[in-house]
Amino acid sequence: MTDSQTDKPDGLAAYITVTAAYWAFMLTDGALRMLVLLHFNGLGFSPIQLAYLFLLYEVMGIVTNLSAGWIAARFGLTSTLYAGLTIQILALIALAQLDPAWGVTASVIFVMCVQGASGVAKDLSKMSSKSAVKLLAPKVGGGLFRWVALLTGSKNAVKGCGFFLGAALLAIWGFQASVWGMAIILTVILAGVVIFMPSGLPQGSKKTKFSQVFSKDKNVNRLSLARMFLFGARDVWFVVGIPVYFNAVLSDGTAEGRREAFFVIGIFMAVWIILYGAVQGNAPRILKAANATTDEVVQKAINWVGYLTLIPLALTAAVLLLDTSNALTAILILGLLIFGFVFAVNSSVHSYLILAFTSDERVTMDVGFYYMSNAAGRLLGTLLSGVSYQIGGLWLCLFTAAIMSALSWLAARRLRTL
Repeated sequence: MTDSQTDKPDGLAAYITVTAAYWAFMLTDGALRMLVLLHFNGLGFSPIQLAYLFLLYEVMGIVTNLSAGWIAARFGLTSTLYAGLTIQILALIALAQLDPAWGVTASVIFVMCVQGASGVAKDLSKMSSKSAVKLLAPKVGGGLFRWVALLTGSKNAVKGCGFFLGAALLAIWGFQASVWGMAIILTVILAGVVIFMPSGLPQGSKKTKFSQVFSKDKNVNRLSLARMFLFGARDVWFVVGIPVYFNAVLSDGTAEGRREAFFVIGIFMAVWIILYGAVQGNAPRILKAANATTDEVVQKAINWVGYLTLIPLALTAAVLLLDTSNALTAILILGLLIFGFVFAVNSSVHSYLILAFTSDERVTMDVGFYYMSNAAGRLLGTLLSGVSYQIGGLWLCLFTAAIMSALSWLAARRLRTL
């Protein structure tokens, strides 16, 4: 990645610092998403309007991931990591300026723009952190799978805490005070990361061309396609469908009832993400893949996304047969936790495979391209979450998730022919 950089970073120290920066970002990212969703749901926004709030976030994720790999290859990994944290701080400060007196259209446009900036920030931070693992992880004994699983799993556990934090802050402090508090804390953390980041990570090469972003490796392209549909399968129910459904079922319409619903929804979303992260971190042990070959891991990826497809199909049937009831709520919670377990294994396997398929020289660009597909899946899932819930309710969200998961399975199956 660079012609001039010869010093090697302290692998463990750099990994810890990068992970800490990523944790800090994802805590605020999860809290911000829950704050925005519940705040505007309380203002009476429809499911489609709620989906609109997050669309630019995902669109900018696509644009950012496509270019971030090239930017990192040209200017260095630490530059993109610091930029991601800085942009998130500025986005939080901007969001604190939201005026309740604004009309719906103005509020939606403003929040979409702020969320777009946050999307840029998230994917700069994600690409930097994941690429650094490829360069820092031990090359033997399944070190790459273990380190990337630990980073990804711990990140999602922290993001789950962010979901609960966002819901709790909204209930206790309100919208603006919560956003300002997160901006201040993240600023302090950014200062610490800059101070303690070890030297030696690649500084970039001015010779890198943007055209090199697009991979010619069929494995990378097919895995990226499978990733797109995998995350679409999650977000089609996760972003709008389930939070809005639970809010409708749990809230009695009073201010106190809404606050209680906020806490319950925040706890569920937090627990789901935390458990998802814990499973990701332990995926190598769950799959007994510490010493597995890449071909063997590919086969596991195919099998596990096949298992995933069955879960939203079963939940769709439950919604259609049981309608709204306490039994249905319990089944949904249990079923979505099982979905989270299987989804986490799939996600962790994908995160390993993209690093296994790429080379040190192309790591930032291939990872950026791969996460561009991830963002495209989230965009598709976010849009379909609002649309499907508006048209058919929760059952259609879940059925659409099953279709997306099946498409991911079809894309993953093509990996084994290479």
